[in-house]
Amino acid sequence: MDELDSAIIRLLQTDARQSNRELARRLGIAPSTCLERVRALTRRGVIRGYHADIDPAALNRSTQAMVSVQVRPLSRAVINAFKQSAAELPEVLSVFVLAGGDDFLLHVAVQDLDHLHSFLLDRLSKRKEIVGFRTSVIFQQVHDAVPERLPSPTET
Repeated sequence: MDELDSAIIRLLQTDARQSNRELARRLGIAPSTCLERVRALTRRGVIRGYHADIDPAALNRSTQAMVSVQVRPLSRAVINAFKQSAAELPEVLSVFVLAGGDDFLLHVAVQDLDHLHSFLLDRLSKRKEIVGFRTSVIFQQVHDAVPERLPSPTET
């Protein structure tokens, strides 16, 4: 990925709705060049999609938490089955498979603390493969919407 690709990605991260013509103008390149670069980045899987950033409270999800989960037995089948089932729960925004003391980290968003408590008791605690979980309520989140490419070891 060269500097032009990095610039395209940076500009798309700040505003994915801008037209190809506007993107090309901001980069100082021909629209046809810009379009081919964006298509190539998409084909290579660098650009995976375009998303709207929605306020969770607007979706009646004003309470968010991170739930660390431990499962047993630790096997590929158990991990894959739990990962799939957790991802299908409407309260779960993201599922992370981890190494270390915890096996999973679930990012959940619900209406309020009562609904979070119900989710933990009614959805998680009843699963036989879960041997433990810990919950951390999220008060605030800072998100880097425009991460830049870090240098590879050969570039440093």
